[in-house]
Amino acid sequence: MWSQKSYQTETDQGRLFIIPTPIGNLEDMTFRAIQYLKDADLIACEDTRQTKKLCNHFDISTPLVSYHEHNKMKSGEKLIEQLKDGHTIALVSDAGMPGVSDPGHDLIKECVEAQITVIPLPGANAALPALVASGLSTDHFYFYGFLPRDKKSRKTEIEFLSKLRDSLILYESPHRLKDTLKELSDAFGVERKASMNRELTKKFEEIIRGNLGDLLTWSDEEQVRGEFCIIIEGTGVIDDPDDKWWITLSVIEHVEHYMKEDDMSNKAAIKQVALDRDLPKREVYQIYHVES
Repeated sequence: MWSQKSYQTETDQGRLFIIPTPIGNLEDMTFRAIQYLKDADLIACEDTRQTKKLCNHFDISTPLVSYHEHNKMKSGEKLIEQLKDGHTIALVSDAGMPGVSDPGHDLIKECVEAQITVIPLPGANAALPALVASGLSTDHFYFYGFLPRDKKSRKTEIEFLSKLRDSLILYESPHRLKDTLKELSDAFGVERKASMNRELTKKFEEIIRGNLGDLLTWSDEEQVRGEFCIIIEGTGVIDDPDDKWWITLSVIEHVEHYMKEDDMSNKAAIKQVALDRDLPKREVYQIYHVES
């Protein structure tokens, strides 16, 4: 166990600050975020050109270094060494909260494993504003982010997500939006309530509310531009913990039940059985594949 006391413990190592940046409107930058970017020894960013615009706007002269999906292993090693040498590094993404659907997660994970202090700042992101503006339930929600591109994995994940009782948050790019909405409509049903947000905080911010069928129609009729955040209503079905209908079934029979009765894929059925039985998914996978 390691207890990090962010501002109380003196250390020879540096600190990694996670700095959210605006998702469109520069006025959403916080005073604290600006000051920490100015005070850092280095800013690690996805696209130095994009972050340079932000720095110029707020008169930030801190050196920039590239850290993105394609160089994160090599760049990450150098950043870890600099942190160990006592440098303070600010981590930013092109927009929003670093580490969420973002390669920054890997750097954060490496810092935690090396017991390097990681300090997150609150700030702009697309998921929560989209959720609260949707009008759908915010009591409980499930953030998923981007769906897999691989067709088989994508189908499996959508099957699993369609069974969730709580509001669902997805991200999608404009060139895949129509196909994604078609797949979601097929799996969730066209009547499932949903909301779609684009250009959040910008001049052309738009929130489309209705059901999945409505959103699909909109995508066919409108010119699709900008990154999208999709909010989908959950099933609302709350399982009774005392109603363990599967209690007489073995794990293998339980998995096969979902595959046969609910037409789930092998992977989706294993996920659901793990949830039902409150078991690690890995354990259910091993039982099903080793013993069956």
